[in-house]
Amino acid sequence: MKVAIIGGGPAGMMCAIKAAENHGVTIFEKNEKLGKKLFITGKGRCNLTNYCDEREFLKNLVSNSNFMYSSIYSFSPFTTYYYFEELGLPLKVERGNRVFPLSDKSSDVIKAYEKKLKDLGVKVHLNFEIKSIEKVGEEFILNGREKFDKVVIATGGISYKLTGSTGDGYKFAKDFGHKIISQVPGLIGINLKNNFSLAGLTLKNVELKVIKDKKIISNEFGEMLFTHRGISGPIVLTTSSKINRLKDFEMFLDLKPALNPERLDARILRDFSENQNKNIENVMRSLLPKDLISYVLYSAGINGEEKVNQITKEERENLVKTIKNFELKFDSLDDIDRAIVTSGGVDVKDIDPKTMESKKVSGLYFIGEVLDLDGLTGGFNIQIANSTGYSCGINL
Repeated sequence: MKVAIIGGGPAGMMCAIKAAENHGVTIFEKNEKLGKKLFITGKGRCNLTNYCDEREFLKNLVSNSNFMYSSIYSFSPFTTYYYFEELGLPLKVERGNRVFPLSDKSSDVIKAYEKKLKDLGVKVHLNFEIKSIEKVGEEFILNGREKFDKVVIATGGISYKLTGSTGDGYKFAKDFGHKIISQVPGLIGINLKNNFSLAGLTLKNVELKVIKDKKIISNEFGEMLFTHRGISGPIVLTTSSKINRLKDFEMFLDLKPALNPERLDARILRDFSENQNKNIENVMRSLLPKDLISYVLYSAGINGEEKVNQITKEERENLVKTIKNFELKFDSLDDIDRAIVTSGGVDVKDIDPKTMESKKVSGLYFIGEVLDLDGLTGGFNIQIANSTGYSCGINL
């Protein structure tokens, strides 16, 4: 049996490796090399997976976690870890159970895939773009001439277009009658309406909250930074994936989450009592980053040049409220081309979760980011690719 895999990312390569144990497999990759997007992930280090169990993995998926149940139990994060070590790729586990190659080089991850592909005799055609897929009888015809028994679409999403993710898979899926869920950016920076001049300022141990209809939609603790257009960093990326289809919500920053309002007020009172004749703007430097102070005081309705001994109880209460709920006015998500992952894609209702085969067209399969599947940061998205690729490969 001849199998064509369109796309040479982690999903396509894993699928090819498993399918080649039984069939003749050809990968068609339109870039000049395999794993082009994989090469830049994790800032060039490649966060290959997350060293967690299946339940924890499923908790970190943003959409359609139920669909992943079968494939993640077939090829779990733990299995992935030891599989790649057996391929000769030493790994390490870092904060948040993130798994990286010991060398910190994404190229070593790609080399591990490539060596296995070569050992199994998988044919790889680089710089080869598939522009059309037709099904005639039981055969698929690619570009009007290449004939195969089975076709696997592993073309990725539409983020980082320079890596070849230009939405080809959505076109193929539509041509065969599949529903496509609209694409929005996932794991992306957030643009703000606030007129801040804080680009480059990093905040650690803060809490970013999103509230809609008086309910907390997202609550992330950790590190973030201000950009020229808004905010980014770990907790922002996670938040973006949770709100990318929401409208009419509020966003607040708790600048001192370790202190409840009463303890924060007591801390401020202590600072005030020790510096009664100083400007409040100067006194606040022991509590907040210097560049942020003027914005916090403005939001609290306090003049930064006001002496501490002139601050009223009401002003102090407003200051506590502002520090605990510093408003960030949402404008938009950053451009999808800068997104780490695409949210949306081929509707998984039309895909068999055990085999990744289309329920509409026998012999046609969809794996990886082209599907309406996405996870949070920490190696979950590459694991989606590997697990769906594995399930497809062993079931072809």
